Formats: sequence, C-alpha cells, structure tokens
Amino acid sequence: MSIVEVRWHGRGGQGAVTSAELVALAAINEGKYAQSFPSFGPERRGAPVLSFLRVSDDEPIRVRSEITEPDMVVVLNPDLLRVVNVTSGLKENGVLIVNTKKPIEEIKSAYGNGHRVATVNATSIARELLGVSITNTTMIGALLKVAGLVDLDALVGPLQHRFGKIADKNIAAMRRAYEETLILGANS
Repeated sequence: MSIVEVRWHGRGGQGAVTSAELVALAAINEGKYAQSFPSFGPERRGAPVLSFLRVSDDEPIRVRSEITEPDMVVVLNPDLLRVVNVTSGLKENGVLIVNTKKPIEEIKSAYGNGHRVATVNATSIARELLGVSITNTTMIGALLKVAGLVDLDALVGPLQHRFGKIADKNIAAMRRAYEETLILGANS
C-alpha cells in the first residue's frame, strides 16, 4: 500500500476529528505509519469541519498539508452533501462513504460520478446502540469495511482508552456499521 489519504466531513461535535485520530492510533499500533489532523477555523458546534487521515503500511509520511485529492471521503452528516462539495478533488475510482438512510443507488446517481460509493445508516445505528446520533465510531466501521486500513480489532484498544465506560457500545456500533455498509463500484 502506498499512502492512503482520507478526508472526513462532519459538523462540529460529531467526532470527525476523533474518528481520524482513532484510526491513526490503531494503524500506529499495528506498526504502520499514520497521521491525523483537523482543519479548524472559527468553527462552532454544528459548523462544517474537516479532518484528515493518512495511513501507510511501509513508508513514512512526510507530507504535512491538508488533503486536497483524497482516495476516500467520509461524510458523517448527510446534510453536508447539500452544503459542501464533499467530492471535490476525490480521485477517480476513489470512494465516497456516506452516512445516509437513502438508497445507495440514489447517492451513487447524485454524487458518485467516477467514484465508488459506500453507504450505511450510521445515525440509526448510533441512536439505537449509543442513545445519541453521534456517528463517528459507526463511520469508522464503514471506512474499515471499504478500505481495510487496519484490522477492525485494532480499534478496540483506542476506543476503550478514549471512551472508557461507554467503549463497548462504541465498539458494537463500529462492528454493526462494518456489517451493514453497502458498496457500489465506480461503474455500477
């Protein structure tokens, strides 16, 4: 694997920054190279935010800039599809991973031109298993189903460290999203 670049789109307080950080920690724990960092301005809770993740199996990551041409884009809040061009710079045959209850074919038709698309109803999973609609750990499951950047079990330690008493619920949400994520190819 060369360096895989992932751009996360969320709203302040939804966990886009935390998601990228947790996957980076899991990758490092597996002996890979990884980095994650947010893009912050004067954002407030609920405002659109970006977070970035790079993972490499075999080469150190020396670049420190924002990711403008990602291999994958993860969208935690489906409302952002209408207000942000989430596919901007997405590489041809890249993957758009969206939290949505809409049919995957609808998302593919609207946003998947030349890209693979993956969907999961992360909000529903989060509400059911966590009691809140914060979708960060569910969307980690979706990303890992699509990309396999790290082993799903590699997230257990970082999730336990980050979430303490509620880690088991977050792990369950991640695993369920992994199982329920649907994927369509670029030419589907």
